[in-house]
Formats: sequence, structure tokens, C-alpha cells
Amino acid sequence: MTRDLTGDFQTQRQAADQMPYLTLTERRDRLARLARMTKHHQLEIIRAIQTDFGQRSDVEIRIAEISAVLHAIRHTRLHLWRWMRPWSVSIPWRLMPARARIAPQPLGVVGVMSPWNYPWSLALMPIVDAFAAGNVVMLKPSEHSPATSALLQRLVPQYFTPEELKVIEGDVEVARLFSALPFDHLVFTGSSAVGRQVAQAAAANLTPTTLELGGKSPAIVAGDADFDKAAADIIFGKGMNGGQTCIAPDYVLVESRHISALIKALSEAIQRQRPDDHAATHAINAAHQQRLDAMLQEAQDHSCRVIDHGAYAPALIIDPHQGLQMMREEIFGRCLPVIGVSDMSAAIRYVNARPHPLALYAFTNDKGLQQQLLQTTRSGALVFNATLLHHAVPSLPFGGIGESGMGAYHGRHGFERFSHLRGVFYQAKRSASRMLYPPYRRWLIKLIGLG
Repeated sequence: MTRDLTGDFQTQRQAADQMPYLTLTERRDRLARLARMTKHHQLEIIRAIQTDFGQRSDVEIRIAEISAVLHAIRHTRLHLWRWMRPWSVSIPWRLMPARARIAPQPLGVVGVMSPWNYPWSLALMPIVDAFAAGNVVMLKPSEHSPATSALLQRLVPQYFTPEELKVIEGDVEVARLFSALPFDHLVFTGSSAVGRQVAQAAAANLTPTTLELGGKSPAIVAGDADFDKAAADIIFGKGMNGGQTCIAPDYVLVESRHISALIKALSEAIQRQRPDDHAATHAINAAHQQRLDAMLQEAQDHSCRVIDHGAYAPALIIDPHQGLQMMREEIFGRCLPVIGVSDMSAAIRYVNARPHPLALYAFTNDKGLQQQLLQTTRSGALVFNATLLHHAVPSLPFGGIGESGMGAYHGRHGFERFSHLRGVFYQAKRSASRMLYPPYRRWLIKLIGLG
């Protein structure tokens, strides 16, 4: 397998070397083929994802897997000509009339390691940005979503040559070998534990990495919030894909004097949005389901108040003990702790005492509190009065900080992430800077302010 991966990589390396700078037309063509592959095979994509999950809403698949990719491609193709243009930068007066510019240049071969929770969109979204930047791509989809991975393996050769895009299926050992290849950039989306291993393997080749790792994203509900609207937004974010979303609300913080009102609103939102299990998304596999069941059982064993509305609906756990597994690890499922705090300052201290989350959700219209959250917290994104929706804004960077990841992509930020922003200097025909060449003239040194 090592020889196979090396051969595939060398094929792409040669292609990148032979075509070091693709034109706008060539890049747009690759993006158009990526869109056609997604659009023309929608039913196959839905069936594959539903096969992997056992049960998952086809509407959610269309929204989060298919539409997300098509929207990103449209945005990128529309703006790509602007992103590709070199731009001028100012230079010190002592170097005038020289000129300086920044010219984006493709990196070469980009590796993408995608996760199982959104097995189509999170495989293709980094590829959209890498193609826009003029790179070739090798993709290692998750072994935990085998039907979707097999579909990618089958469809990609119908639309792309192996020199443009190559899919590598395989298990954990293949993933380890993949992460050790000398890519020009490597993107990994998944858990923090595996992310550390990927970064360590990439470091041996000095390969730059973008790590999208998730973490425990809090939702803070202030006293001035509309509890019904806040609850509806939180349950939407928690219910999407059965909570198996890296930016899903992981827990809720609210002032203790409002906790009963918020619990009531959350319960009503669950009943409205998730009245039965017919369209619910299942856990990806039995092992993940057992993990979630064990979290819920541990909370019950510790006499926590649990409000459970069904086997696949969000389950509310009220003021759980901090030592419980669901409070120590990213939940990535339907459990939703609701925690009472004394005031909003205490909520901010609670968030800041823990690793920086991928998203911080705050429900408040208080401008002072919004500014306080902007200035005193750190997170990949800060979202007011909504959940998940920032991911649908292609002009916003998407990425984590600290434990929740490093680097960001999407839109222009992704184009620049997968480009080398090359500095270019143009010396003028007549330049006073040549007067600085030795032998040094003391009067000139003083004249230009260096003495």
C-alpha cells in the first residue's frame, strides 16, 4: 500500500510541476465538473449517506451536503477572477520608484482527509478552495462512511483524471500513510486526538496543515433573549444530523433564575421540531451509539435530571456534574447539558476556563454584552442569535483556534489558504537605492535617516 500511495502522489506531483499555474478558465472548468458531479448524482449521494447512517433526513442531506457544495462552487467561480489578480502594495519612500506586488501562486499537491459526519460536503468543500487556487488534490475519505467513500471512488474518475483528483480509500493504516506523504498542504477534519497524530506525521515533512477539530461549542442565553426563539435555534443546531456536527451547540449556559423558563422553551422546541423518530438521523455506527448511551446513563446514575423526548431527539441534562464524560469530551450527539450560572460574567468565565471552541453562540441583543463577548472570549466563530448559519456564509473564514483547530478556509480565505502569496519586487530603471551600495557615503546615510 505504501508503494501505491507513493505512486499516486508522484503522479500528482508531476502534474503539478508540469502545470504550475492554471488559467482562470482551467480552474473554473474543474469547479464546474465538481458541481456537475454533485448535481447529477444527487439521488446516489442521498442513498449512500443514508446507507452509512442507517437513517438520515434526505432534506438535511440536500441542505448540508449537496446545496452547501453547489453554493460554495457558485460563489468561488463568480469571484475567482478577482482573487487571482496580483495586487500592489506600498513600499518605503527610500526604494521609490520601484514597485511591489503580491501574486497568488498554487502550492502544488493538496491532501484532504475528510470525516464521516458530513461525508460528501466536508470532502468536497476543501477541494473547491484547493481547485480555485490551482492545485491538484488527493482525497482520503473516512472509513466510517464506506458507502459514500465508495461512491466518491466510483464517480471521481468519471469527471477527473488521476492527475487532477485522486480518491484513496482505506482504513486507519492507510490514513496514517496518507498523512505522512509530503504534501504541499494537508487538510484534516476530525477529532482532536486524531488531529494531533496527523499534525505529527505531517511535521516530519514540514507539511503545513489546516486542522478542523471541533470541541465543545457553548450557547450562552442572556436574560434579555427571547427564550422561545433562542430555544428553537439551539434545538435546530443540536438536532441537525443527530448532533453529529462539529459546530453543534455542545452545552447551554443560562442564569440560574431563568433556567426553568429556558428548559420549558427547549422542551417545547424539541416537541415541535422532533415530534417523532421518523426523520431523525441515527448515530453513524453501533460504537458511537453505545458511547452516547453510556453518557446518558452515567448522568442518570449520578442523579442528574434528564429530560428525554425520544431515542433520537435532543436530551436535556440539567446541571450535570463537571466530572461526567459529557462535560469532559465533545458530545457529538443528542445530549444537551443545560447549566445554570449566577450571571453573564460567570458564563464568560466558564467558557474562558476551557479550551477555545470552534463556535460560540450567544443569544442577546444587549450591545454591551455583545461587545464584551467580542473582546473577552476566543473562538473560531462568534455567532449572535443563531446556530450553524455562519457556516453557510462563504465570505466568512471557517476554522478553529487552539484545541478546536488551526487555519481557516472557505471562499477567498480558502483560496489564500491553498495559495502561496508570493512577494514580487520590480526595481526601476533609475533608482536612488543603488547609491546605498558600498563604499558607503556618510553624508548619504545621514540624508536618508539611517545615521
